Amino acid sequence: MQTYWLKTKSETGFEPSKSKSSAETHTESSMSSSVREADDISDLDGVEAMTKTQRLVEWNVEVLSSLLQQIIASRGGTVDLDDLVLSQKEATIGTGKTVLEEFVPIIPLKRFDAGELSKRQKASSIEIDEEAKSQLRSYLAHVASMYQDNPFHNFEHASHVTASVKKLLTRIVNVDDGHGLRTSTEEVDVADMAGHSYGITSDPLTQFSVVFSAIIHDMDHPGVTNAQLVKEKTRNAQIFKKSVAEQNSVELAWGMLMGEEYKAFRACIYQTEDDLRRFRQLVVNTVMATDIVDKELQALRKSRWETAFADAPTNQYVGASSDDCKATIVIEHLIQASDVSHTMQHWHIYKSWNQKFFMECYGAYKAGRAECDPSLNWYKGELGFFDFYVIPLAKKLDNCGVFGVSSHEYLNYAQGNRDEWAREGEELVQEYLEKYEEMNKQQQ
Repeated sequence: MQTYWLKTKSETGFEPSKSKSSAETHTESSMSSSVREADDISDLDGVEAMTKTQRLVEWNVEVLSSLLQQIIASRGGTVDLDDLVLSQKEATIGTGKTVLEEFVPIIPLKRFDAGELSKRQKASSIEIDEEAKSQLRSYLAHVASMYQDNPFHNFEHASHVTASVKKLLTRIVNVDDGHGLRTSTEEVDVADMAGHSYGITSDPLTQFSVVFSAIIHDMDHPGVTNAQLVKEKTRNAQIFKKSVAEQNSVELAWGMLMGEEYKAFRACIYQTEDDLRRFRQLVVNTVMATDIVDKELQALRKSRWETAFADAPTNQYVGASSDDCKATIVIEHLIQASDVSHTMQHWHIYKSWNQKFFMECYGAYKAGRAECDPSLNWYKGELGFFDFYVIPLAKKLDNCGVFGVSSHEYLNYAQGNRDEWAREGEELVQEYLEKYEEMNKQQQ
């Protein structure tokens, strides 16, 4: 059986990438370029014979499989498939509450002391069982099939978000020597990085959970807003009330994962009830962080930021670890930045994804599933989105003090794209409209 695995890995879960030259960077375009920035998809055997979705599935298989090796290594290489008690816990976790009701302000992360980290088994020595490999690939193919054929909220978008999450996790800095990124030739000391990242880099299950969440975060997205779903009184809206699309994605992805056909895959992810619950909590919190519209969630995020990173932090969350508070916020901002990462990349990438999102929103309006014509305010709306969300978010990435030069890179691109949109945006909206009408005629 042909398998596809990364050729090299670091002991933090990902291979820190070298800085690209300007010429190299400008040759990249849209999703495939973002994936190549993380790992060259052309390294996959037989890639030319694959469909686009199959290529994306294989790339995601590589990303998750490298983290599974890290997880297994962190627990000494053990994988037990016959834990009856754990199976019983799997059957009950997440029941009796909605996904949103499971959300917690602060996630307690697992802590590792330096001695334990220094003795951790090398991930390169771990061989993932063939059955587990097959189940991982099958699961991701099933996830891909659950994404609707939307112009924007599709499996390509999910993979684009995953590429950004992977990049940001890769570029966590080494604060101890005062330098930024590590090069791919440097030996990475997990214990050295653990404190500065608030424990994120020392726990591969945390990293896996965030990447997993990126892959599944928009499963079955209907291509319309949560407000529209509530207005239409859809079945999911009646169940979840708010954050409808996000809660539905978690429910679908988790329900699939708990199937008997993915038992070997699950055994690679966790082996204890504590790890199972932590995995579930991380997935819930990370996916819910992608709902940037809900006002209550927005207020909570602001409060937590002030608790952890403001100049005069408060003590609102009594008993919560300072590192846990900061780690929760870093994870939240990492997935939020990744979800709109096209706004913080090269202009041609931003413009491509902006057009796709316009097509989705305008299509919903033409189908009677949106009250207002988005073309009337698209130009001004994008300026507001940059000014009041994207650029402040990029600045928070910098203020977290975790991502090194990447945070500066994201901010510079965001500001540059904002300026370019101010100059060209009105004309581009007209081009989008013309293209929509042309595509609509072709489909008739």
